[in-house]
Amino acid sequence: MAVDDGMTLTDPADPADLAGTTPDQVAWPVLSGELPPLAEAYNPRPETGLGYITSLPPGETLVLADQGQPASQSPASTQSQPKLSPLKPSPLKTAQLQTAQSQTAQSQPSAQPAAPPAPGGGTGKTQLAVAAARNLWQSGAVELLVWTQGSSRDAILTGYVRAFDAIGVHPPREEAGKTAARFLAWLAETTRPWLVVIDGLTDLAALEGLWPSGASGRVLLTTRLPAESLTAPKRRVVQIGTFSPRESVSYLAARLAGDPDQRTGVLDLATDLAGLPLAVAQAASMMIDSRIGCREYRLGYGERKRRMTADGEHFAIVSATWLLSLERADILYPAGLAWPALLLIALLGQDGIPETVLTSRAACEYISGDQAAAEQVHGVLANLARVGLVALDSGGPAPAVWMHELVQYAIRQMIPAAQLDQAVRAAADALVQAWPKTLPPGQARALRACTEALRAAVGEKLWIPDGHPVLLRAGVSLDAARLTGPAVEYWEDLAATGAKLLGSGHPSSLLAGDKLAGALEAAGRPGDAVVVYEQGLAERGRVLGWRHADTLTTRSRLGQACLASGLHTEAISLQESTLAGREWALGKAHPDTLTSRTDLARAYLTAGRLDDAVSGYESALTAHETALGPQHPSTLALRADLASALQAAGRPKHAVSLQEETLRECERLHGPAHPDTIAARAGLAFAYRSAGRMKEALPLYKQTLAERERTLGPDHPDTLTARANLASAYHAARKYKEAILLYERTLAGREKIQGDDHPDTLVALGNLAAAYHAAGRMVQAIPLYEKTLASYLRVYGREHPDTLLARANLAAAYQTGGRVIDAITTLEWTLTECERSLPPDHPLTKSVRDRLTAAREY
Repeated sequence: MAVDDGMTLTDPADPADLAGTTPDQVAWPVLSGELPPLAEAYNPRPETGLGYITSLPPGETLVLADQGQPASQSPASTQSQPKLSPLKPSPLKTAQLQTAQSQTAQSQPSAQPAAPPAPGGGTGKTQLAVAAARNLWQSGAVELLVWTQGSSRDAILTGYVRAFDAIGVHPPREEAGKTAARFLAWLAETTRPWLVVIDGLTDLAALEGLWPSGASGRVLLTTRLPAESLTAPKRRVVQIGTFSPRESVSYLAARLAGDPDQRTGVLDLATDLAGLPLAVAQAASMMIDSRIGCREYRLGYGERKRRMTADGEHFAIVSATWLLSLERADILYPAGLAWPALLLIALLGQDGIPETVLTSRAACEYISGDQAAAEQVHGVLANLARVGLVALDSGGPAPAVWMHELVQYAIRQMIPAAQLDQAVRAAADALVQAWPKTLPPGQARALRACTEALRAAVGEKLWIPDGHPVLLRAGVSLDAARLTGPAVEYWEDLAATGAKLLGSGHPSSLLAGDKLAGALEAAGRPGDAVVVYEQGLAERGRVLGWRHADTLTTRSRLGQACLASGLHTEAISLQESTLAGREWALGKAHPDTLTSRTDLARAYLTAGRLDDAVSGYESALTAHETALGPQHPSTLALRADLASALQAAGRPKHAVSLQEETLRECERLHGPAHPDTIAARAGLAFAYRSAGRMKEALPLYKQTLAERERTLGPDHPDTLTARANLASAYHAARKYKEAILLYERTLAGREKIQGDDHPDTLVALGNLAAAYHAAGRMVQAIPLYEKTLASYLRVYGREHPDTLLARANLAAAYQTGGRVIDAITTLEWTLTECERSLPPDHPLTKSVRDRLTAAREY
């Protein structure tokens, strides 16, 4: 993959998030997501459609599934392509649209997968959902309308995150699954009426744990999955079939109302098209544009349909109608460009293709032969929309092009092998060119959907010769969107495919492995990341040598993963060898070598080797000052790290001196309100507190909180941390009244912004309980300790060290409150769990044992 591994893509939050809005500040009603455009002369289907939807009451889910189609051919023919016999020349260039008879005779490259069975659909489920959503929205029946694609778990999670951003605010860098869970909890509890539409669900597993529910809400889902797989309590499954004969005739008559002569033979045409809404709409658009009537259209349609066999009657019908529409579009100005434009659209999926992709340099070059022919491409897209092959939507934040999946499938089966490779390269290049480094979440999701559709359509062709950059771009976008689950699955697939096609030692395979390990770390699975990094290290050592810069980088990352996994000895050994290797290969002043010094010192500190940590940080600081200068931001940050190590090592006086120097430098370089200066002030406050100088610490804590509130707002996570730190300082100074007020505000903010199960919220619960305890307010302390323990049990389980500590704290509160029997019982249970779950010499085990002995003697 010819993309710099250091590339970073950022999907910033929506404006609601950046503005720091809260649910009380939102301008209701709220619409989140891009609804597909409603078809021209939309037919409300009084006999076969909308009646089901308008009767959807709050609290229920309606699923629109396909009704059984006319039987397809035998399984042996499900991978066949439509067959055309050469009756007469088409207006298209002969080389552009060869018959599939010659196409299938050519041997396909191994990278091209066998065509899957033709998709179903085309019955108008999405149009019914769009009409219902618009109706409920415009009538004021819902105050929140969420429209999200259901083509993948990524799509659903992204839709939920965007919706939650639109109605509130969540902390930056929160994992998308957590935000989605909080959004679903909000839906379950709110009294505001809402509608969530999930369009085009392709896999039930994508909705596992993500089904919306709530007494105030409605859920509308469209899918081609079998109806019997979707039944559940409070869920109605309605199978949507074709137009009734009357609806077909009514629709065609409405579209052809401008010329009564065109309507002659309308019933016969409706019968030929079997009432399939997709085909009926294409036929109407083509007739209107070419000014022909139903009789003339039937002649051309019948001729083309007789020349092909395909997977099912619906597919055969659509194959004939889109060919007629294409022939019309290709003679419109700019003539001859419709076919290449259709090829790109057919490869890029049905979730809404950003127009910027189709007007990129690569797309323009492919469609017209001119990289700067964006106006011509706009003209081609307009022509395709005129004849019903695509829908253009300019109403959202970014213009998009929509094409039905059934039409895309039919087009892909007609692509000559000689043209496919060129089309794939153009589509992939166009995606990369249209993918800027900063992009709102919805637009980033659209580009990921296009990439996934391209991968599904062309299989392994994107790996020829060694992995197209769009593969990396899509994965990095998942990482940036904090979609940890989908990201892990994506990188696992990419790493496995790269190893299979290119070999495990190929740079693209190794890069995919690195990205997989990083995604595992982000998902809280450092142990699994260790395994992947070990494999990558072995391959790089074999291919590149053990002192190659890339090999050393992998060794460093492995060391960091080991540290996160609690493998302290292994982490230190890896970081020591990385530092030695980088000094030998890169020199002592190289930035990577400087980083290694810091990484090694951090490993010492985490492992509890405090004297080694101090020495390591001192060595790193000296090296940074020599290489970068004493005022470089990295040097100043390292000085603060050294101060923290000194405090941990019981040397507070030296730590205070360093923090004072760091704050002075930051104020001189950046000013008093710069984020680095605020952080340095907080560090000095902590140093003063650690040294027992509370009179000097408290004013700095107050100043830090005031600056955070002024620059970030009262509910920003960093502000909440500053408030918690000031509360802790008051607690340590035995100013319990001030501490409790601040702890209460902190807990309320954590619950509101980060949710009940966030680790910071659990800590805030415990801190407030401890403050009540210290103040002798046991009536409030004990219930809060109990709530804290229940939360830790729910989130971490009974064996987690934090859960055990929460249980021990509750026991201490019981004892203080005179509930000695409860205290002893709780301590006995805690000691049993500590002895079973923790190392024999763990400090918590000893503390609980001592407390139990004291309680029994009480």
